[in-house]
Amino acid sequence: MLRVSVALPRLARGLMPGPKRPRPARIGTHGGTFHCDEALACFLLRLLPSYQDAEIVRTRDPQLLSECDVVVDVGGEYDPQKHRYDHHQRSFGESMHSLNTSKPWQTKLSSAGLVYFHFGSQILAGRLGLKEEDPVVRVLYDKLYENFVEEIDAIDNGISQWEGEPRYAMTSNVSARVSYLNPRWNDGDQDTEAGFQKAMKLVGGEFLDRLDYYHRSWLPARALVEEAIQQRFEVDPSGEILLLGQGGCPWKEHLFTLEQELGVKKPLKFVLYTDLSGKWRVQCVPVGLHTFQNRLSLREDWRGLRDEELSQVSGISDCIFVHSSGFIGGNHTKDGALEMARKTLAQQTETNACSS
Repeated sequence: MLRVSVALPRLARGLMPGPKRPRPARIGTHGGTFHCDEALACFLLRLLPSYQDAEIVRTRDPQLLSECDVVVDVGGEYDPQKHRYDHHQRSFGESMHSLNTSKPWQTKLSSAGLVYFHFGSQILAGRLGLKEEDPVVRVLYDKLYENFVEEIDAIDNGISQWEGEPRYAMTSNVSARVSYLNPRWNDGDQDTEAGFQKAMKLVGGEFLDRLDYYHRSWLPARALVEEAIQQRFEVDPSGEILLLGQGGCPWKEHLFTLEQELGVKKPLKFVLYTDLSGKWRVQCVPVGLHTFQNRLSLREDWRGLRDEELSQVSGISDCIFVHSSGFIGGNHTKDGALEMARKTLAQQTETNACSS
C-alpha cells in the first residue's frame, strides 16, 4: 500500500497542466479576393520579431478581427496605437507627406504604405544589421518607398500616373501579377488561401530583392558617380562629359541628384563607360529620369550606322555603332568614344553660333 500511495502523487503531478503557452500573434486582413497591398503589408509585418511566427487571419468578421494583434486593409479604422491600418474609410486621406512633412510623397497610402511608414525603418535596420538612425537606413527607406511601395499604394487607391488614356497598357507590374493569383471567376474552386500565400511570397521576394539591389549596387554607385563628376574637367574642358571608372554602374538617378547637390552649372551631356566585353559606350544623359528625350543626342548623320561605314562618315576610327535614336553609341576604345561625344558637342556649338 505504501508503494501505491507514493506513486499516485507522482502520477497526478505528471498529469497536471504546465504553464500556459502564449498563443502566436495574429495578423488580421480581409478574406476573399486579395490585392498586392495587404499581401505586402502582411509580409512586412512578419519580418518583425514580434510577428515573425504570426498567424494570418483572413476574415471580415469583426469579432475575429478584434482578437487580432494587428489588422491591415480591413476594419474601417486607422489607429496606430491599436495597430489598426485600414485606408478604405471615408475619413482617411493620409500620405507619407501628411504623416511626416519631411517626406515629399503625397500619394494616398494603402495598407502597404501604412505598415511601411510605421515599421519600415525597423524592418530595414533588422535586415541590414544596422541601427534605425543609420544614414544608410534612411536613404534606403526613402528609395524603397519611392521606387516600390508608392506604386502599390497608388494602384490600390486607383491613382493614375497620367491624365487621359495611356499610349499602351502596363499589365506586368507587381500589383497586376498578384491579382492574377486569385481564382478565375469561372473556377470551380474559389478558395483564395493558397493564392494569398503565393502573393505574399511573390511581392515579399521582390521587396527583399529590391532592398538587396539598392543596398549592394545602387548605393555604392553614388560614390563612383560623385567622383566622376568631381573629375569631369580632367576628361574634357567642357565639363559636359562624364567618365565612369567601372561599367554597369547605375548612374542616372545619382547624376541628377548630385548635379543639384554639387551645384553643377553646365548640365552633363554624355557618360562614357565600358560594356561587358570591355568595349566603350557613349550614352546621352536624358532630360529626366523617366523620359527617353536626351539633353543632347549623338549626331543625326551617324544614327543607324555601324563599323567601318560609321568610322568613315564620322572620321573616328574603331567605331562600332550608333543607335538609330541617337541615345547611345559604341567604340572599341575610350579615346574613340570620347571623340564621338566631343564631335557631337562641337556640332551643337556650331549650330548655336549660327542661330545666334
